[in-house]
Amino acid sequence: MVTKEKVGQVTAEECAEIKQLFERRNGLGELAKILTPDNEALYEKLVKDMGVTGAKFQQWWDEKAAKYQWKSAPNGNWEINFDTCEIFLIVAE
Repeated sequence: MVTKEKVGQVTAEECAEIKQLFERRNGLGELAKILTPDNEALYEKLVKDMGVTGAKFQQWWDEKAAKYQWKSAPNGNWEINFDTCEIFLIVAE
């Protein structure tokens, strides 16, 4: 069973920041599926960019969680609704 509880809200600007990182992370993930290590320079750039983007993505969540003091759970994760800028705690039980 999965529960979903609204735990907060971010500003429109903050929402736009995480949306950009989310879309970039997903795009890089799709590119990684089709790119082979044969093109070493491009492959290394992709791997580096994925690491940097992933770190920025996690940093955004860490900073906003500290700023807004969102409720958390040991086996839960936060999710954002990009249309409303609401933050939800998703817990798999």
